[in-house]
Amino acid sequence: MNGDLHTHSTFSDGSTPIEQLPRLAARAGLGWLAVSDHDTLRSAEYAYAHPEQAGVRLIPAVELSARDTVRGRRAHILCYWPDTACPPLRGYCDHMAAERVEAGRRNAADLAREEPRFDPAWAEPLWQASGIPFKAHLMAAMCEAGLADSIYGARYKELFGKNGPIHNSCRYESVEGVLALIRAAGGVAVLAHPSVYNSMELAAELAAAGKIDGVEIDHPRNTPEDRAQLHRLAEKYGLLITGGTDFHGRYAGTLRPMGSGTTSEDTIRRIEALARSRKEQK
Repeated sequence: MNGDLHTHSTFSDGSTPIEQLPRLAARAGLGWLAVSDHDTLRSAEYAYAHPEQAGVRLIPAVELSARDTVRGRRAHILCYWPDTACPPLRGYCDHMAAERVEAGRRNAADLAREEPRFDPAWAEPLWQASGIPFKAHLMAAMCEAGLADSIYGARYKELFGKNGPIHNSCRYESVEGVLALIRAAGGVAVLAHPSVYNSMELAAELAAAGKIDGVEIDHPRNTPEDRAQLHRLAEKYGLLITGGTDFHGRYAGTLRPMGSGTTSEDTIRRIEALARSRKEQK
C-alpha cells in the first residue's frame, strides 16, 4: 500500500491533531503515513511511540527549514527515521522553535498595528499545541473574527506578501548544515517540493554531489516541467522518488485531501532500510 510522506499536524502549522491523521490516511486507502512537522521532533517521537494506528504504519519524520545561501532562498528538507536523541538535530529544532516564537510574536504585534480590530490573544488557543504562533494561526483567528475570508488569500498577501508591511523571518541554517544534521541523526534526506522555493538548481547540485537521498516529486505544487526534470535527475543519480500531500488540514491555501500525493510501498521500505543501515554504522 502507498503512503503519504508529507503531512502536518497541530505540532506545527497544521489544523489537525496528530492522532486524527492516521484515521484520515486509512480512509484514503493508505498504508503508511509520515507526519513531518516543521522543525520539531515531536511528530517523529509520536511515530516511534505509536508505530501503527488505524491499520496505518507511522513513519518518524521532520521537515527541516534551511537556506540556499548561493541563491538566497529558503529550502525544505524532509528527514525520515531520524534519531530523535541526536544532540545536533535537537539543538537545531530548539533553535528554530525560539526563532519561530520570536518572529511569530512580532508578526502578531505588527498585525494588530495594521489591523486594530484584531487582538493577538484570539490566536493563542490555536497555537497552544505547537507552542509557536505560526502565521496560519494568526490568519485563522482573523477569519474567525470576520477580518479575512481565507488563510492564504488576498488579505494574507496584502499583509505578509512581498509588498506587504509585515516581514519577520527566522535565521535558518544553510542547506549543507541541515544535511549534516540529518547525517548525524542517521536519517534519510529528501529535498521537499522543489517548485515551491525555486529549488531546481539546488536539486541538481545536491543530486550531482550525492548530498541528498531523494527528491519529492508527487507534490501538488510541483510544476509538470519540474516533475519531468526531477524524474530525469532521479534516474541519473539513483535518487529515491517520494510524494506527499503537504497536508495542513484547513490551514491551507488550497484544500488537499490526504493521499493527493503518495509514495510507493517499495520506496518506503527502501527508505526504512537505508535509515536502519545508517544507524547500525554509527
